[in-house]
Amino acid sequence: MDPLIILLLSFFVLIILRVPIAFALGLSSMLTIYTLGLPFTTIVNQMYSSVNSFPLLAVPLFLLLGRLMNDGGITDRLVNLSSSLVGHIRGGLGHINVTVSMMFAGLSGSAAADTAGVGAMMIPAMKKAKFDPAFAVALTAVSSTLGVIIPPSILMVIYGAVAQVSIGALFLAGVVPGILIAVMQMVYTYVLAVRKGFPASPKTSVRQKGMDLWKALPVLLLPIIIIAGITGGIFTATEAAAVAVAYGFILMIFYRSINFRKLPGILADSVVNYSLPMMAVASAGIMGWLIAMLGAPEIIAGFITGITTNQTAVYLLIVLFLLVIGTFLSPVTSVIIFMPIIQELGQVAGAHPLHLGIIVILTLSLGMVTPPYGICLLIATQIGEVSTPKAFLAILPLIGVTLGIIIIGLLVPDLFMFLPRMLMPDVVVY
Repeated sequence: MDPLIILLLSFFVLIILRVPIAFALGLSSMLTIYTLGLPFTTIVNQMYSSVNSFPLLAVPLFLLLGRLMNDGGITDRLVNLSSSLVGHIRGGLGHINVTVSMMFAGLSGSAAADTAGVGAMMIPAMKKAKFDPAFAVALTAVSSTLGVIIPPSILMVIYGAVAQVSIGALFLAGVVPGILIAVMQMVYTYVLAVRKGFPASPKTSVRQKGMDLWKALPVLLLPIIIIAGITGGIFTATEAAAVAVAYGFILMIFYRSINFRKLPGILADSVVNYSLPMMAVASAGIMGWLIAMLGAPEIIAGFITGITTNQTAVYLLIVLFLLVIGTFLSPVTSVIIFMPIIQELGQVAGAHPLHLGIIVILTLSLGMVTPPYGICLLIATQIGEVSTPKAFLAILPLIGVTLGIIIIGLLVPDLFMFLPRMLMPDVVVY
């Protein structure tokens, strides 16, 4: 049997048998390496190569930052500010939900952390205000995906490290689509609120708005420091993550919200939360190397070009491919395994590496709200005590919103690219 078929077939069989993803990747790769007669030291070498990357050191730091923001009461200040700014609009709590997720995305870089942190506050509040529970869960889950789109994003760090694309440029490329998606989610919330009679929160005074902004301003400066530092060449993404964590500690001390007795537990949890995805990254590195070595990118590219060579059509096929694999693999794992195929198809489409990267990230973000993987959807349904099928039906229009932004970005690349080109012209050459 063809080694490529053995690799993919054994992997999918293990996934169906509910073997943990990291072990499924490793075992299927080991079987293929044995079939090829390669030395098993290849596994160790490829696992080491996959994680031996300086930019990947930013991942645990951003995970720690998200945890500090949650446990330090920082999220409460974002909720108060969001309530002052958009709570008075029809469907107020829904708009607050989206706005908080957008702000929190600029702090944690993790969609799952956003779902857990924001959802714990917003879903019960929306249910109490007579919002449809399924809609409350759906909106929380899908707005949380902004955590991998709006910088800083852990997925962008990993994509940049694997694809050799500027992480700072990826951060900038995520700003416009992230804001557009958030705005369109709020538009959909408003339309639904008018149709179903969802309430608005009381309007706050200008003075109260100013006070809430003043209290949250030090928090809002954090993503600006990160992005300005990276794009200005002051520090790398990893150094930016370290600066952000130090700034987070200063904020907690300034707000007097730090509990030093909880600190060892927070640090320990961050290490564990980092080790789990890194094991998957290491195992995915083996499979990605095998996929490239066995010629899968060329096979798929040849198949695609046999159907069409139109740039837009190839791009749409890439999006369709990513939507499918995103339903059962995490975005990080999908990027590492299928990067050789993604890059080959990108070359067929004549895509700019940066534009291809932001399209990949936007598309894979939807995998976090589509079953059976759908980690953000699963977390939100547990908080809201709503069945997954019911919540998924409520989330379909919101998925359509993100897909609409992706298609617009495909047709008008400059919409996503103008910020990186303007602020990092030396990196984004063409």
